[in-house]
Amino acid sequence: MAHGHVELTQEQTVIPQGHPWRTKLPLIAGVIGVGGLVLSYLAVMGHVVEAKAFFHSYLTAFLFTMSLSLGGLLFVLIQYVTRAGWSIVVRRVAENAMATLPLMAILFIPIVLGLHDLYHWSHHEAVAHDPVLKAKAGYLNEQFFYYRAGGYFVIWILLSFIYYRGSVKQDKSGDKKITRRLQNLSGPGIILTALTLTFAAFDWIMSLDPHWYSTIYGVYYFSGSLVAIFAFLSISIIAMQSAGLLEGVVTTEHYHDLGKLLFGFTVFWTYIAFSQYFLIWYANIPEETLWYAHRSVGSWQKMTTFMAVGHFVLPFFYFLTRSTKRHRFALLVGAMWMLMMHFIDMYWLVAPSLHHEGVVFGLIDVTTLLGIGGLFLAFFTWNLRRNPLVPIKDPRLQESLRFENF
Repeated sequence: MAHGHVELTQEQTVIPQGHPWRTKLPLIAGVIGVGGLVLSYLAVMGHVVEAKAFFHSYLTAFLFTMSLSLGGLLFVLIQYVTRAGWSIVVRRVAENAMATLPLMAILFIPIVLGLHDLYHWSHHEAVAHDPVLKAKAGYLNEQFFYYRAGGYFVIWILLSFIYYRGSVKQDKSGDKKITRRLQNLSGPGIILTALTLTFAAFDWIMSLDPHWYSTIYGVYYFSGSLVAIFAFLSISIIAMQSAGLLEGVVTTEHYHDLGKLLFGFTVFWTYIAFSQYFLIWYANIPEETLWYAHRSVGSWQKMTTFMAVGHFVLPFFYFLTRSTKRHRFALLVGAMWMLMMHFIDMYWLVAPSLHHEGVVFGLIDVTTLLGIGGLFLAFFTWNLRRNPLVPIKDPRLQESLRFENF
């Protein structure tokens, strides 16, 4: 740990007036987002794509973007519960990512509207003639689905509001009690977030195939969300520093830790993915193996192989060295790759429920991703303008500014 007090200037902690990140970037992202959703809507209305294809593509893009918002919330909660000092200078970026959760609640509305196109269990006649669906009807029914989804968003938005409001309030007051209060709340907050995220994964992804189940499925989505947020934080902060922001605030030492976390949770995701597959494989129970059978035929088999190599083997050796995690461009390339692989992972989870024979990736998959992703980035960059880019009066800010890896 280096010694000495580090003073931050206003130029280091705010986006200057007239800066592209204050003026142009939110507008450009917003236009792309609205444009992507409008094009997607026109494609459905013009019968260029079927409604089922649109809703499956929309769900894929939503789950990918939602993982960034939830990943931001998880990152913030973890930093408070562990009393981490190194992460203070990057925490505000994660706080702005989690602050997009109200937007994600609004963007969930099309999924509600497309319930019958997405979920087989939502058809009463299907339930009536299927003993498995009939047995699960107490949980898998429309009304309870809506109540659960509403409950998830209420909890997530409430937690994000408490932590975001507390963090920016401390920027003005410098009250150390705020940190202690948020630290005390972080334990229950993580439990609530983990439980609701788990059941959201069951409801929104696993129930696409209601005959199949996996108790580890929520952890799978949880681990993917953390991979996504560490990649997103790395990309965002490198981009900000390339634009002249956060100079002298985020250093090589912080990039090193972000790289280590990205590497670690890539391995954790692989452990969860392999554990799920291996247990189902050696048990060889038909109702469990069917889900993997859909992903082991035609071009889905090639994508499954690509996932194993691209989501684990390549990044494992790439991030293994210390130099990769400490070099900004190398970290940027690796983080962008992992974010791309995370999207492919979401596509691999959702699309086979519609396209059983093989991969069918079309323009609608691009427009929905641009639509939801663009609005997310617009809201995220708009939030960045409202408050300092770092928690300027956090009691552990100096520890973070002087942080060194050994």
